[in-house]
Amino acid sequence: AAAAEDFPAEIVVVISNRADAGGLEKASASGIPTVTIESKSFGKDRAAFEVVLQASLNQYKVDLICLGGFMRLLTAEFVQRWYGQMLNIHPSLLPSFPGLDPQDQALRAGVKISGATVHFVIPATDAGPIVMQGALAVHDDDTPDTLAQRILEVEHRIYPAALWLVASAQ
Repeated sequence: AAAAEDFPAEIVVVISNRADAGGLEKASASGIPTVTIESKSFGKDRAAFEVVLQASLNQYKVDLICLGGFMRLLTAEFVQRWYGQMLNIHPSLLPSFPGLDPQDQALRAGVKISGATVHFVIPATDAGPIVMQGALAVHDDDTPDTLAQRILEVEHRIYPAALWLVASAQ
């Protein structure tokens, strides 16, 4: 979506904490710079990881962070520094089913509708102001995997739309 001539944002870098992240390969194939900051080497020292992350964000003059598949908690200090400039996508209709395994949570709860949410990141997990949501019906024969795959299609539709809204307002 960002490749469209009229898109109000430009992807300046894709940063991952895992060298095997699929987004790195897609970015490279599109000519977008990539950076890998392996988080495992920092252990539980999230602040030290974030110092290196912030240096990369500064180097590429990032104005807005869009998290996707980033399964590492950020410190409250880092999140506050980026308040209103960091988006996340979560595969549930928040505030329902935050955290890990939301598709399994949804199926165990017996919901008939699920989906995805784009929200601003705040220190509390999956609790920030909602920018956009997309919904779909839960099928009787859905498994966590089949539901996740169908929700991923919703995510691919609403994340660019939400980014468009946020970037247009900045």
